[in-house]
Amino acid sequence: MDIGLSKAGFSTRLCVEIDEDAKNTVRANHPKWPIAEPGDIHSITPEQILTQAGLKPKELTLLAGGPPCQPFSKSGYWATGDSARLKDPRSDTLAAYLAVVETALPDILLLENVKGINFKKKNEGMEFLLAGLDDINQSTGSKYEPQIFVLNAADYGVPQLRERVFIIAHREGKEFNLPEPTHSPVDKPLKNTEPHRTAWDAIGDLDTPKWPKELNAQGKWGDLQPSIPEGHNYQWHTDRMDGKPLFGWRTRFWSFLLKLSKNQPSWTIQAQPGPATGPFHWKGRQLSIREQARLQTFPDSIEFSGDKRSAIKQIGNAVPPAIGELFGLEFRKQFFGETVQVKLSLIPNARTDCPKPERPKPVPKKYLELVGVYKEHPGVGMGPGAVKRKAEETEETEDTE
Repeated sequence: MDIGLSKAGFSTRLCVEIDEDAKNTVRANHPKWPIAEPGDIHSITPEQILTQAGLKPKELTLLAGGPPCQPFSKSGYWATGDSARLKDPRSDTLAAYLAVVETALPDILLLENVKGINFKKKNEGMEFLLAGLDDINQSTGSKYEPQIFVLNAADYGVPQLRERVFIIAHREGKEFNLPEPTHSPVDKPLKNTEPHRTAWDAIGDLDTPKWPKELNAQGKWGDLQPSIPEGHNYQWHTDRMDGKPLFGWRTRFWSFLLKLSKNQPSWTIQAQPGPATGPFHWKGRQLSIREQARLQTFPDSIEFSGDKRSAIKQIGNAVPPAIGELFGLEFRKQFFGETVQVKLSLIPNARTDCPKPERPKPVPKKYLELVGVYKEHPGVGMGPGAVKRKAEETEETEDTE
């Protein structure tokens, strides 16, 4: 987000970052950006943050934050039938963010998280934020009126389908209007928009017939990747589609064996992928670090510190820089009345040389013994996660009685 805001004309006064590799990435690429010490938001006071930024209360233009999304992530619902939300200690960063708001009283608040933070009946995180801002208004006389937006990055030129929640508030209660999408699907075009930027637009020039061995698909299911067509996942190999019935329908997480389609935006880039977790390249291999960074709209000049796993984590956890640029330009225009050209510099140009889809290869023999072994998902509310959750709810009820 800092990269995008910088492109939009903002200057970074302080980065509060706990991860050592992420700190080193900032130091290597943006040596003039100050890094808070200590970097743990729970170990540094709001007063120390202002001092290190060289600011006094109400002098900060923008406080941008992205607390860990895992407490509210959809992956948690899949794995356990629920997510920890406010019971997860990582959600304490919400309280830390509010503490900085109360002390710094910035002009603008910008907060990003996954959609799960505002799921119906599971939105404790959002309610906590709203109540906290209301308390700050009562105690300081500020007028923060948070507005909640769900934004798909692909609708603004990012070559990736990535839906996230953005919370925006102005200290004087000024209203923010989310700009209309600038891009839309080819099959469902919106008026006055360009087609979605595609994976080919972003990384087509990096395509090569040969690639480093370390990018080969790995793990138990690695050799199955080439048999899945572009834009599909493991569900291709169920009895509802045209592959071999190796899996039951909807018995795996969506990103399992998920493959890019050249002529469509990428699926969401993951921060902690396993050997079978996509998105994978349309040729059935892993994406390189540079390809993942391109799909997130990082400039090619950015180098990531740490090992491969750390680089993937940094890329997948990031807000696409182009979205930071979008908000930065709109803030200047809407809140400060500046004349700016809201044209994003970080999105890729459209290409006209996209090849035809790759032809899927036959299923290797070693997988054929799995034909028909897996059963379909039992239905909504009957999966393993839901069954576990119902059992726990029943147990809690019995304990109460």
